[in-house]
Amino acid sequence: MPPDNSGSLAGASWKVALSVTLLMQTVAAFLNQGVPVLAPLLTGSAGLPPEAAGHLSALGTLGVLVFLILGGPILARLGPVRTLQAGALIGAAGMALASLGGTIALAAASVMIGLGYGPTPPAGSRILAATAPPRHRSLIFSIKQAGAPLGGMIAGLVLAPVAVAWGWPGALALAVGIAVVSALVIQPSRASLDVEREPDRPVGMRALFSRRNIVGPFAALRLHPLLTPLTALACSLATVQGCFFAFAVTWLTETHGMTLVEAGMVFAAMQAGGVLARVVLGWAADRTGNAAMNLIGQGLGGAAVVAVFVLLPPLGFLPTLAIGGLAGSLVASWNGIYQAEVARLSPPGRIAEATAGSSTLCFLGYLIPPAIFATLVTLTGSWLLPQLLAAGQLLVVALLVLPRLRRGG
Repeated sequence: MPPDNSGSLAGASWKVALSVTLLMQTVAAFLNQGVPVLAPLLTGSAGLPPEAAGHLSALGTLGVLVFLILGGPILARLGPVRTLQAGALIGAAGMALASLGGTIALAAASVMIGLGYGPTPPAGSRILAATAPPRHRSLIFSIKQAGAPLGGMIAGLVLAPVAVAWGWPGALALAVGIAVVSALVIQPSRASLDVEREPDRPVGMRALFSRRNIVGPFAALRLHPLLTPLTALACSLATVQGCFFAFAVTWLTETHGMTLVEAGMVFAAMQAGGVLARVVLGWAADRTGNAAMNLIGQGLGGAAVVAVFVLLPPLGFLPTLAIGGLAGSLVASWNGIYQAEVARLSPPGRIAEATAGSSTLCFLGYLIPPAIFATLVTLTGSWLLPQLLAAGQLLVVALLVLPRLRRGG
């Protein structure tokens, strides 16, 4: 069906577009990172071992992948703003479900929270690609993506103390309220940002599970020769970020003797480093004109810092806080530059589709490695080897894709 051309998304204010996408990215990340922040309490209440946090993280990523693979028709029919609102409400419902406790409730809640996060990459890219000034594209995408570590930082600073003071059900209730209010706040932007939608697009089971809908996002990666190596690098970066952040609070409390509040503050510092670095490095990518090579540099630096962080003995709260912030600034600052590059390399009419396909493969780095990580911790009884393997694979992948990305820059 042809899109509704009663208006043009390209004519919308990029400032409004950035405000909406930044807010909803922050809220989605706040909900998504709330699980690892509260993991020691959630897993303990359900009678699960600490390393089960990795399995909950993997289930959340599975939810993200479900939307990225199947959600194209929904995004086209509802429009990006309405889809972001729906995602926030689904994530809120997941948080409410988690408050029931128990293994089944936590597993289902993790999937729902991930499903609610799913719209943020394609919906955000669709909005910003049409509204962001080209010369500031990497910076604007990076500011939007700064919402991811910002949401995690807020989760670490807010949810952990609330859970200690009023119990983890109280922390989950607070998260539900924040998500619902945010979905209501962006309602006025629909008039300008949901104009290019397809109100008659089928969204039934046949449309969602059709071969064309499932294969289309992956086929879009053939639209430019650099999309494949760029996606491989992003998947590798996601592996480190996923393992590093999913286990950070549990790892620090288990091996460094930190309290939940202290570990939550270190987690927040890691996220804060990512917030600042996303903006600074996004600006630098626009200035250098070779964003892919910037990503290579971040990958090599991130692998080194993570390896040093996990090899160091316990140093006390403040040094751990500082090193955590440095590590987070490198392993959690690549997403905006990556998404801006995918948007730049893709034809205008295929940006959401290419972003969904690339992000699907990228999110495999958040899905499979944390589950492997948790299994290795169980088998070896050590947190060190899995962390070093995660950092090592990033070093290898960055060096492998370096020649192609350098030639194509």
